[in-house]
Amino acid sequence: MGTTAEGGRSGPRYVQIADEIVQQIRAGVLKPGDMVPSESELVDRYGVSGGTIRKAMVEVRASGLVETRHGKGSIVKDRPPVRHRSSDRFRRSIRQGGKAAYLAESAQSGAMAKVSVLYIGPMEAPADAAQRLGVPAGTQVLARRRLYFRNGTPVETASSYLPWDVVKDIPELFAENPGGGGIYARLEDHGHEFAEFVETLQARPASKAEATELALSPGAPVVHLIREARTTAGLVVEVCDTLMAADQFVFEYRIPAAD
Repeated sequence: MGTTAEGGRSGPRYVQIADEIVQQIRAGVLKPGDMVPSESELVDRYGVSGGTIRKAMVEVRASGLVETRHGKGSIVKDRPPVRHRSSDRFRRSIRQGGKAAYLAESAQSGAMAKVSVLYIGPMEAPADAAQRLGVPAGTQVLARRRLYFRNGTPVETASSYLPWDVVKDIPELFAENPGGGGIYARLEDHGHEFAEFVETLQARPASKAEATELALSPGAPVVHLIREARTTAGLVVEVCDTLMAADQFVFEYRIPAAD
């Protein structure tokens, strides 16, 4: 089957075109800051209709590798390299070294990390967080919302919800900078010894608002992660609701093979 066909054994033609453009970006043929060829250029290059090219560009944008600028077309993003998110990131030794998990991981990968605090204060617990904390929905909790940057690019948002009766006497948790080791170190300082951290992950497309906040194309893939911080006393002292740009993370977990 010729290259002008709009379908074929290897999938629809628009998917083939999208795959080729994505591969050009990944290989560096199209570099960060380069414009993706216009619709008319792609029509001429591939000998297909404008509708096929528009479908292909939907797929390309969903890869998270380009952004569309009104009146200009699609441009290849200057995204920083992927970093690992390891199951070792919450080890006590890291907190005792004075660094929170995000900053420690970024330092290990040689990246410039920044955390922007968007909100700290009382809030009615969202239903899911309340259920995980074991309190009625609407119960007052302390909320801490942050936006994380890597090499100047937003890559992650996180909202922590902590029980009010746990945090009310820990003033550092109401501060923008809770001190070395982050909020987990402060909780430990006040007698809350951690037994485990339980994380649930789901991959999905970003909403319009989420894509804007993380500088992604609409519908780009994100990873929605919810973490529970559980103590040896059986309490959940934090629920952290996190959204990550999927192209920025590789997840690495250690799974014990023995009891």
